Amino acid sequence: MAHLAERGVSCPQPARDREGEVFSRLAGRPAAIINFLEGVWPRRPNVAHCAGVGAALARMHLAGHDFPLFRKNPLSVAGWRPLFDLSAARADSVQAGLADFIARELDYLEANWPTDLPEGVIHADLFPDNVFFLGDRLSGLIDFPFACNDILAYDVAICLNAWCFEPDHAFNVTKARALLNGYGRERALSEAEQAALPLLARGAALRFLLTRLVDFLNVPNGALVKPKDPLEYVRKLRFQQGVKTLRDYGVTQPGCVA
Repeated sequence: MAHLAERGVSCPQPARDREGEVFSRLAGRPAAIINFLEGVWPRRPNVAHCAGVGAALARMHLAGHDFPLFRKNPLSVAGWRPLFDLSAARADSVQAGLADFIARELDYLEANWPTDLPEGVIHADLFPDNVFFLGDRLSGLIDFPFACNDILAYDVAICLNAWCFEPDHAFNVTKARALLNGYGRERALSEAEQAALPLLARGAALRFLLTRLVDFLNVPNGALVKPKDPLEYVRKLRFQQGVKTLRDYGVTQPGCVA
């Protein structure tokens, strides 16, 4: 967050101590003081919100290009099969045939996942509740515990799934167009990234399906937090399986109005 804020990305900023360090110790434990960020997250994202988050994500990717630390994404394609192994035996108790559906998709993604796309620091969890707005103006990005190094366009794919579906599970092409154009005006996606985006969106849908499924099947008795519905991402994955090109997202080239 300190690195991004120094490069103009609006996000909570850690205060530095007298020695200029972000982390210090409090009661024998590592501690940091983080400033307050004004805004609220959108419960029903509109087109302006989607355009704003696309642009902000691109600026974050650009600002992170010289970040010196590296953290491999533990929840990228190599981490999905272990998650499936934790849930496969009971997956069909959530929906009939779910285990086979996931197994076939996992086989496909493992065999076809791209390895030659631009990589860098990604947020990896940029859902609406992690983006603050003042009206339609984006005021900042929050919640970076999943931040890591991975394919930049995979971060875009996560946002397509998180921001562009309606409560009735219909995909909103207008919102997708706004998000992708917002991103593309700040950082142009290469032809290879554009071609791979539907596949990356399938992977993003499977990633959140698997983590939600594990949580859903292992919620402890008396838990105060209600697990999120994994079947929401089954529906999103089925949609993404039918996407062939960016035209299915409402654009021909991100950054240009279609």
